[in-house]
Amino acid sequence: GARCCAHRPSRDGATEVYNNLSMPLGGLVPFARMAAVAHAATRAAGFVARASSAASTVVKGSRLIDIMDKTVVDDVFGHALKKQTGVSLKYMLDFGANPIERQLILSAQFLHKELPVRLAHRVAELENLPYGLSAKSSILKVRDWYVESFKELRTFPTIKDLGDEIKFTELLRSIYRRHANVVPVMAQGVAELRRELVKHNSLTELPEIHQFMDGFYLSRIGIRILIGQHIALHEPPKSNHIGLICTKCSPVQVAQDAINDARSICLREYGASPEVTVYGDPKFAFPYVPSHLHHMVFELVKNSLRAVAERYDGGDTEPPDVQVVVATGREDVTIKISDMGGGISRAGVKRMWNYLYTTARSPLPDLDPDDESYVALPAVLAGYGCGLPLSRLYARYFGGDLQIISMEGYGTDAYLHLNRLGNSQEPLP
Repeated sequence: GARCCAHRPSRDGATEVYNNLSMPLGGLVPFARMAAVAHAATRAAGFVARASSAASTVVKGSRLIDIMDKTVVDDVFGHALKKQTGVSLKYMLDFGANPIERQLILSAQFLHKELPVRLAHRVAELENLPYGLSAKSSILKVRDWYVESFKELRTFPTIKDLGDEIKFTELLRSIYRRHANVVPVMAQGVAELRRELVKHNSLTELPEIHQFMDGFYLSRIGIRILIGQHIALHEPPKSNHIGLICTKCSPVQVAQDAINDARSICLREYGASPEVTVYGDPKFAFPYVPSHLHHMVFELVKNSLRAVAERYDGGDTEPPDVQVVVATGREDVTIKISDMGGGISRAGVKRMWNYLYTTARSPLPDLDPDDESYVALPAVLAGYGCGLPLSRLYARYFGGDLQIISMEGYGTDAYLHLNRLGNSQEPLP
């Protein structure tokens, strides 16, 4: 792959990290190497042009330039034109296997330079969304979180020793917490736009919105992996773990945990839950991020349980089991979730990947982004309108994919493909 790290030498040692980021370090081929991102600035500029031509209506006084010092705004948009630098999972595994003092300092120095670039890319897009989305209060709230984190990183002094690195890690913890509720707050802004469009009978596919949301959430996954991995290296060691990455992740075991969580929620919502049968070798394991896998399987099983529970609710027939099959091939680990919940129409399957579409009542409309209730937001069965699109992004981030095949009148099969070879590139926007 092409090197994407033509940076000037610096005294802080961060260049050493840059120059090794995209290199295979022996053993596995890098699992999530960054795709070439030379087009990032062009894409950002194109997004701005599309936004302005799509009748973007931003209220005067809500733009960054109206509320923020010009030097900060210039710094944000200057960083938004810089290239993002990707890290392979293989690199994180090797780098974190023995987190000695020098490696922790190098990691902190890299994040000190890289995170402002990634945050600035997202701020630039949040500022220039079409259809008036940029002016929604929840979108402004997310933008301000990103700007605040950007400013904190930019004002943090150069990291020279372990004392600096420990202080920087505390800052990363603070940033990680600040952005914890980005998904529901963003979903609230999109739900507000959806209600407006329905009211005016103008709800359409809106490809610009979906392109932005895919890129935004994909970038968020990457940012949280980078920050979470660095923070995790400071935590007490966990068996078979290097930071967030489990070197012996059992997909059958993770799937079983996700199933238990999904069934408990189904019980709470419907008073009963269909059984789930799991097929696969529980001894098989491969390197993966268990929290990502749990999120994806939980979302898919949750949807299947809901479909079956609603189809057989109040009837005399015992609801059929949801089946989960874990298959291991040379290239992929594939998890199939099958239900007999009545299926979805072909038009419905297309809409499933639409951030503006959900068949369930949304839990979001009446929540205030500043309200503490966001922190304890329940993992409801449905209603965010982003569960499936997000799950597909989690799969694609490490080179996998998610496909849904449905038979209307019968049931649905979801195929979750996880790349096990480690030869894919991180598809950051």
